[in-house]
Amino acid sequence: MARRRDEEKVLDVNATMQGSLVFSDPVNLRINGRFEGNLKTKGNLIIGERATVFAEIEGENIIISGLVRGKIKSTQIVSLSSTANVYADIHTPKISIEEGATFNGKCTMIGEKLSLEEVADFLSVDKEKVIEWVNNGRIPAQKEGNGYVFDRREVELWVEQNR
Repeated sequence: MARRRDEEKVLDVNATMQGSLVFSDPVNLRINGRFEGNLKTKGNLIIGERATVFAEIEGENIIISGLVRGKIKSTQIVSLSSTANVYADIHTPKISIEEGATFNGKCTMIGEKLSLEEVADFLSVDKEKVIEWVNNGRIPAQKEGNGYVFDRREVELWVEQNR
């Protein structure tokens, strides 16, 4: 049976950590202890029931069962389980909140159309790089006024094809 690349990379953190963690390759990261700082991941980020996280979080699939304070930015989905206590501003295309979860903050849902800034943030590159790709026909975009608009599904498909 073939295993997906990100299923092979699992990191389970059950300690107190402070600082910045950045993963440029997909990984399944599970935090069960205390973390303070900045956290940037690709793949699945699971914050366990006993976890306490004070951070700016950027990731794809973010599943929260513990305490989180800070900012959360997801390119896929944020899921709050029934034991989650979240005090944060969330920026995500999809959110799931189970009954019993606590969420205090603001949630901004990414629409179907993305701005240049949102695409650059989603791809973790400078806006100038995205413009270069548009001008070279490497990434699909529509001209709107003096700028560009991107279809979220087309960008996600483009990412999959260019991994």
